[in-house]
Amino acid sequence: MRIYKVIHRAPVRVAKISKKRQQLRFRRAMVALKLALAQEKQETKEMLTIYRRYTQGDVSKEDLQKANAQFVDILKGLGLGVFAVLPFAPITIPLVVKLGQWVGVDVLPSSFNINKPIKEIDKQIALEDAEAKKHETNVKK
Repeated sequence: MRIYKVIHRAPVRVAKISKKRQQLRFRRAMVALKLALAQEKQETKEMLTIYRRYTQGDVSKEDLQKANAQFVDILKGLGLGVFAVLPFAPITIPLVVKLGQWVGVDVLPSSFNINKPIKEIDKQIALEDAEAKKHETNVKK
């Protein structure tokens, strides 16, 4: 009965709202992925500088532990990369992650486990939109 009411009232409006909601959900997911990859990139650069300093003998134990933790994160990402090459990757990767959570093994790198608040992601989206509009006006001039 509820479906009939939704369809009867305004099917075009309902379809547009659903489409916008899906687009926003997808965009939030992509921005969250972008933020996680940027964080991984920064942590990897720090890891490499710590290892470079280690070869010169100028590093503390805490820094070395931090670099080793990041190295483990890189290995986790490479492990998931193997599943990305296999057929049915959209099915196998979430299955492996869920199975890892069930067993108690952390499969994802640390930057992907942190759930960013939606407000922070929306703020990033608004910032990117403003930059895109600014770039468009500069190109038109």
